[in-house]
Amino acid sequence: MPKYEEIANTLRQRIKKGVYPANTLLPNQIDLVQEFGASRMTVKKAITILTMEGLVLARRGAGTKILDHSFWNKAAMPANQYDGMAADIARLGKTLTSEIIQFEVVFPTPEIQEYLMLADQEPVYEIIRLRIIDGVNTTLEHTYMPVTRAPGLTDDVLKHSVYNYLKETLHLTFAGAFRNIQADKSDEYDQKYLDCAPTDPVLEVEQVIYLDNGEPIEYSRSRNRYDRRSYTYLDVKS
Repeated sequence: MPKYEEIANTLRQRIKKGVYPANTLLPNQIDLVQEFGASRMTVKKAITILTMEGLVLARRGAGTKILDHSFWNKAAMPANQYDGMAADIARLGKTLTSEIIQFEVVFPTPEIQEYLMLADQEPVYEIIRLRIIDGVNTTLEHTYMPVTRAPGLTDDVLKHSVYNYLKETLHLTFAGAFRNIQADKSDEYDQKYLDCAPTDPVLEVEQVIYLDNGEPIEYSRSRNRYDRRSYTYLDVKS
């Protein structure tokens, strides 16, 4: 993660926790440069991110004022990051819990074989989790992972962070992701677990995550209530 994004994440958390209350001023850039050991340009880019999110307002000669609102009232996630939902929600200062709906080992369908580059007899985990943000049912995750590439998954891992387990326990390194975001009609699962009406749209995020050796580690489809989660892409010019 670029340094300016790390600084923006830290400042965002401080604003949300009230360390920097609304209608006060953000510390000046010189102080932030010293605190984070970064260049003034890096700090400026971090503040630009917060400005674009509606969290601060910078005015020449008047400092950077903390606003009492953000432009986004949903659980907005960066579209170009794949650290896992637990990390995304933690950056927003919210609480994530998970309910396991299905967790079993199966043989993959031809479609899953293709996505995960598997033979037809290589078993995969088939996982469905309900993701609950601050007590609100928000996302249904349908996930497939090769058992041989992610051994040892348990209920306890699924209730917390699979990505932390992959990185910290199995010492796997992610290389990249393919992600497709599209609208879809709600299905029976969405209506049951996300309280969707039959006519409600859902935001589906389909993705394949790759390890640094080129092997896919995950194929998933995340089904999101249209009014509770969104994705953003921030383009900050150098």
